This record gives sequence, structure tokens and C-alpha cells, in this order.
Amino acid sequence: MDKKHDIKPSEITPKELYMNRRQFIAGATAVLTGLSSLELLVPSRADSGQRLTVERRGQYTLQEEQTSYKDAANYNNFYEFSTDKEDVAELSRNFRTRPWTLVVEGQVKKPKVYDIGDILKLFPLEERIYRFRCVEGWSMVIPWIGFPLSDFIKKCEPTSKAGYVEFITLLNPEQMPGQRRDVLEWPYLEGLRMDEAMHPLTLLSLGMYGEVLPNQNGAPIRLIVPWKYGFKSIKSIVRIRFVEKMPTSTWTKAIPSEYGFFANVNPGVDHPRWSQARERRLGEFSKRKTLMFNGYAGQVAHLYSGMDLNKYF
Repeated sequence: MDKKHDIKPSEITPKELYMNRRQFIAGATAVLTGLSSLELLVPSRADSGQRLTVERRGQYTLQEEQTSYKDAANYNNFYEFSTDKEDVAELSRNFRTRPWTLVVEGQVKKPKVYDIGDILKLFPLEERIYRFRCVEGWSMVIPWIGFPLSDFIKKCEPTSKAGYVEFITLLNPEQMPGQRRDVLEWPYLEGLRMDEAMHPLTLLSLGMYGEVLPNQNGAPIRLIVPWKYGFKSIKSIVRIRFVEKMPTSTWTKAIPSEYGFFANVNPGVDHPRWSQARERRLGEFSKRKTLMFNGYAGQVAHLYSGMDLNKYF
């Protein structure tokens, strides 16, 4: 059976989730109780003893109940490990995130290979509470820890020819068993138009819930674009490339009739096999209305002024 085309209706409704118990790192309690800043201790797999300063930014805080850490860390779309959302946490348990480098190349004045430790030192981290909407119809509210992608882009100094930013996930079938199957073309690739990448809401994330990012959620560094469906928020990034032309994203290449490049959350444009008008928040039974641009229309609608969003989905 071709799993690429086989998204079961049962996947839309979350099942009971089980969490591999983890010891919370120092400072997690402080984050959840609302302190304005704190220090996090990175666990041994990610440079033992290194502390990260995290700042809260009130303008990016939602007055909505957060999805439980248990649910967010145990119901994951990460096909590099498994097509079964409930298997990803276990299969990624021993995924090695050190050493880790991030290559910057293409239409940029300062191409460079960054070590993940250098990135942690260069960019102040902050916590942002975002809605996160999956194309399959489920959603979450997650406190991410990271820094604006725009800060990283400015340091790279893209040339005037750079119209898009392309992101590529690690290719390592030895560590990522899902890559041993041809369910998708590997490595996973995503892209953003430059103005989308530079938008202040777009985040490079290294953590969530006051903790270093769990392996199953895209460690050690991933993209978060809160007004787009979740498949745009690429995980475990190893390469960022500045390009002239629109890249062909992995899911768009696989099924172009179902997964467009822009992937903006839009209740008025249904997926060919299900409605996008309503969604189910993990941990809840009842569905709720899907918000245009996932509730961020006031901040991002101008990016698509004059575009036919039925065509450019």
C-alpha cells in the first residue's frame, strides 16, 4: 500500500497518547509560571552544562489554553522516523543531535557553516506561544523557544537575487528509519518566499515548553511558521539555501493537487479529501472553527494581497 496517499480518517482524531517520561530541565517551572526570563540547562545529549537565556515577549502570547506537553511530544508528523504519529517519539529516542551543523549557501554574501552551539550563542532566545495547525485537521497551542528567522537572514546578507529561502532536513537513514522507505523523496525540503521568511512571526525554534526541543519535535533546530499548515515547519534542518526561483517543496512535489507551496491555513479552501473548515485541538473532543491564516490574518494577510488564494493554496 502506498502510504503517501493513505491518510486514514482516524489520524484526524487524536488517540490516547503516551509519553516517554523525561526529566524536565532546570528552569521549566519558571517558564510555565510566567517569569519574564530564565536560564535553561541543556541535557547531556545537547552539550551538557550549557545554559540558554530565554526572554518572554508579551505580544506573541496567546490567551488560550496550551496543549499539554504529553500530547505535543507524542503525536508527531515526522515521516523521517515513521508515518505513525504515535511511534515517532520512541523511534527517535536515540537520534543524535550533536555534532550538528547548519550550512548556509546560495544567493548570499556570507555563506557559512554554523555549528549549533555557535547559533545558540549568537541569537537571544525567546518564548512564543503559537497556534499550530496540521493539514489533517488537528491543532495545538505550543510555547516555542527560538529566535526570529529574520535575525538569521540578516546576518547571512542575501543578495538582491534571493527571492526564496529553501530549507533541507538531515538525510541519515541509519538514524531515521523512515528514510529507508520511498514514502517521500528524501531529504525533506521546504521553502518560503523571502517576505514570508522575513516576517517577524517566522521562527527558528530550538525548544518548547521550557525544554530543549525533543527529538520527535524536530531537534535540534526547526522552522515554525504559525499561519501555515504544519508541513511547512520543517524539522531537523541542516541546510538553508537562498535561491532565485520558487523551490518545489517535498509534499508539493509528491502530491501537487493536495499540497500547495504556500500552504496558508484557509478554512475556505478544502483539502481534496476533507474539509478544512473545522479542526480538533489535541486533548479536546469537540471541533472548533478554523481561523483564516490560523488566526494571524491581521499580521500576515497583506503578504498575499491581490493573490487568488484558491489557486495559490
